[in-house]
Amino acid sequence: MTQIIQDLHWRYATKKFNSDKKISPQDLDTIKTGLQLSASSYGLQLYKFFIVEDPAVRAQLQKASWGQSQIAEASHLIVMAARTEVVNHDIDHFLELVSETRGAPMEALAGYGSFMKSKVVEGMPLEHQAAWTARQTYIALGNLLNIAAHLKIDSTPIEGFEPAQYDEILGLAAKGYTATVVCTLGYRSDEDDTAKAPKVRKPQSQLFEVI
Repeated sequence: MTQIIQDLHWRYATKKFNSDKKISPQDLDTIKTGLQLSASSYGLQLYKFFIVEDPAVRAQLQKASWGQSQIAEASHLIVMAARTEVVNHDIDHFLELVSETRGAPMEALAGYGSFMKSKVVEGMPLEHQAAWTARQTYIALGNLLNIAAHLKIDSTPIEGFEPAQYDEILGLAAKGYTATVVCTLGYRSDEDDTAKAPKVRKPQSQLFEVI
């Protein structure tokens, strides 16, 4: 069995964390770099990751998360937020980064920039933009879960929260973002019986079809 498959068998949605055990700065740096390297459409990375450390803020977020204990107990809480609107500046900023990183002149990137603006900014209704950017955060979430499992860090992806309340508590709307999904990270408690439960997944015969 390959290492990645062992890691995926090991991980589960942790229900109870050991609040005394914290993620090391080195492992947190690895997680942040992995999120930075996640794939996104056009490479635009129209999202931002808010690492919430303040216990008082996390207590507020727990109330907005249907009281789920992981929000307060986990070593780290990452709120994955997506841009609520895509504007020309987003494309221009990306092209500037491409030019700086790869040494390409801006004029050589102008055509690609115009194409992206026509598809994303001008050709996509606002409500579709929000749905599209939200989906990008889930690509990063999948990467985060795999990285955490490889580091033997437990994780719980959470959709059970009130986005509007998160946005208000964290001041996301003023920054042009909205909370889309949350992930708690840390180490499982010995009292979490779900850690011992067999993993339930559909058989491959039901999941895959060769056409």
